[in-house]
Amino acid sequence: MVGNLLFSKVLDKDLSQLFYLTTHYVPCASTTPYRFEAIERPWTVSQKASRQLADTCSPLSDSLPGNSTAAVVVLWMITENMKTPRCRYTRLPNLLEEALSSEPEESTEPENPVWTSTEFHEPVLNGQSNILHLEEIQKLAPHLPLRVTGHPWNLIYYTARDGFSLKTMYRSMSDLASPVLLIIRDTEGQIFGAFSSTAIHVSSCFYGNGETFLFSFTPQLKVFKWTGKNTFFMKGDADSLAIGGGSGKFGLWLDGDLNHGGSQPCETFNNETLSPKEEFLIRDLEVWALS
Repeated sequence: MVGNLLFSKVLDKDLSQLFYLTTHYVPCASTTPYRFEAIERPWTVSQKASRQLADTCSPLSDSLPGNSTAAVVVLWMITENMKTPRCRYTRLPNLLEEALSSEPEESTEPENPVWTSTEFHEPVLNGQSNILHLEEIQKLAPHLPLRVTGHPWNLIYYTARDGFSLKTMYRSMSDLASPVLLIIRDTEGQIFGAFSSTAIHVSSCFYGNGETFLFSFTPQLKVFKWTGKNTFFMKGDADSLAIGGGSGKFGLWLDGDLNHGGSQPCETFNNETLSPKEEFLIRDLEVWALS
């Protein structure tokens, strides 16, 4: 029957169409034992099918001219797969399509994308700062934790009004639980300070969390965040206040009279020296509650 079909239906001019069908379409059903691969790739056929193919084609191979033997193989594969009525076929890309699909797609993104951040809200100041100007406030505010964004800044202590006393500064925050900003200007005009995740108070051990950071305007703003190397955030007693530490060095420290202070690189914040010199004299000091 196959021989009659070949001699009556198949001509050499039809071979290209037959090979296109069998090499560009593969059965999707997982139950079929045959798979037609793309051109120049081997077909995967079960052992039983291979024996049937040999038995069917071998007697005709010697008597058929030219490419007709190949047509026998092609038609046998088609007729055998058609015996599975539920077998569906899906279109395979040809070699040119595969080559094009492997090329990287051109990016539609602009070369210099514009990154937009959340809208900045300038904080409301309940009090007049003698240290920070509007430009410096606008630079510092975006570095504050999100939980205090939009909260007003309340001036609760400043040396021009309350005097130079660490104990007085502690008392101004005795009933406070909110984060605070400590801002200092030394006698050389340098502005620096710290953000504390909680109110500053007397403690026998270090307290605070990773929101705490140091900053300095030199004159551009530099912010020194927690490194994770230790948790020496803040510790204070009646005679001194220390912020950041490690290896016997403090990122920022103040004496009990709020007259002298010092700054050194420390492990907590990996900061630079905040003031031009490691020891400095305080000209002004302010504490702002962010609540």
